[in-house]
Amino acid sequence: MSIWIGVMVGGALGSALRYAVSLFMDARLGSAFPFGTLSVNVGGCLLIGLLSVALSGPWSVREELRVALLIGGLGGFTTFSTFGADALNLIEQGRWTAVGLYVSVTNIAGLFAVWLGTRVGRLLG
Repeated sequence: MSIWIGVMVGGALGSALRYAVSLFMDARLGSAFPFGTLSVNVGGCLLIGLLSVALSGPWSVREELRVALLIGGLGGFTTFSTFGADALNLIEQGRWTAVGLYVSVTNIAGLFAVWLGTRVGRLLG
């Protein structure tokens, strides 16, 4: 049960940090371009790469803490980091067709889903 609590706490903290970074970036650079989202997505990808290796090797920690940080914390900070890690895993396996499909479908379907959701929301509102 403690692993679930770690994921929930990590997710809450990661989400709060994402919001803080977005506010900070908007205050510094304006909101005409989504610098906050870009920052958390790229930063989250960097962190998931670094921590996934470090926490299983040189700075090995208990599984509960690793999951709380990677899945909870970075998952709350940005799910794009998990997307990047999944895509890299496919690349490292040499599954080029799968990675091309995964990256393409995720981006195209994601954009379509956002568009569809806004259309449905406008119809309901």
